Amino acid sequence: MKNNLQPHIRIGNGYEVKYALLPGDPGRVDEVAKFLDHSEELAYNREYKTIIGSYNGVKIFVSSTGIGGVSAGIAIEELKNIGVKVMIRIGSCGALQPHLRLGDLVIASGAVRNDGASYAYINKAYPAIPDPELLFHVMNAAKKNRSTNHTGIVRCHDSFYTDKEHEIDKYWSEKGILASDMETAALFVIGGLRGIKTASILNVVVEKEGDLEGGINDYIDEKNNSKRGEEQEILTALEAIVSYESIYKN
Repeated sequence: MKNNLQPHIRIGNGYEVKYALLPGDPGRVDEVAKFLDHSEELAYNREYKTIIGSYNGVKIFVSSTGIGGVSAGIAIEELKNIGVKVMIRIGSCGALQPHLRLGDLVIASGAVRNDGASYAYINKAYPAIPDPELLFHVMNAAKKNRSTNHTGIVRCHDSFYTDKEHEIDKYWSEKGILASDMETAALFVIGGLRGIKTASILNVVVEKEGDLEGGINDYIDEKNNSKRGEEQEILTALEAIVSYESIYKN
């Protein structure tokens, strides 16, 4: 058993891993494993499933965070406690702009903090932004992979089922916000406060005028282009890490 065992992710020190990919869904961890060499499951507790593997010689954790900023925040803090310094979210989102299509990637350059988790850490005047150098490597990797991608601001929220979802989405769409997810703001804010390099790559699983339940169900059942987008976001994140590591080895 490793020292400094973390209570939720259930892994500890000793792995000497600097990088982590953070999918929300534990099932997506298995999808990332297909791209890694020598992948090994380390722990699976509650929503937190963690594997270790390597990509082009770079060791990487893949750790699921569950749904929402509160759950993600626990994983982020505990991964930092065992030495992870760079974290990239690979998640899903709902489009707020009509030109975004299923399977497109959204690379978050910032996040509207409509969530509770980031606010629990600090006043909302604090910006939710990625590390600019890591963002640069993610954008270049997306271009290299020839994925259909869009860089801009996303909105983070805590529920799909409030009484004013349509009005809220319309408001932020009119302000030019690209898409909505539930974890990016917490990642960016905690990363900024804790000195973690962060980025977020999101896969469009529901189009602007699409049906929320139907779009997510089709994504889970692998019935639409969102599956292609999932593969693209995984490859983009992995290539960005290799590129980043080539420059910032220390």
